[in-house]
Amino acid sequence: MKRAFILLAGLLTGTLPVFSQEKKEINPSDYANSTVEMADAFRADGKIYVVLAVILVLLAGLFLYLYLLDRKISRMEKQYDNPAD
Repeated sequence: MKRAFILLAGLLTGTLPVFSQEKKEINPSDYANSTVEMADAFRADGKIYVVLAVILVLLAGLFLYLYLLDRKISRMEKQYDNPAD
């Protein structure tokens, strides 16, 4: 059962990208990138700073978590190497 599931998952993930690649015509306006309405609206309303702040808070939290996890693992390694301490 497990082998069949892995085979099915492999077949699905291998064939899905083939169907999602449709040919689109590229216009000169695509290179200018001036028609991104969502980004323009965020910039005009000042909400782009909110988005940036949320991303920075999430990244800071992730880095803080990794730092604290590294400290905890280092303490556990020291305790494992020196069990008498």
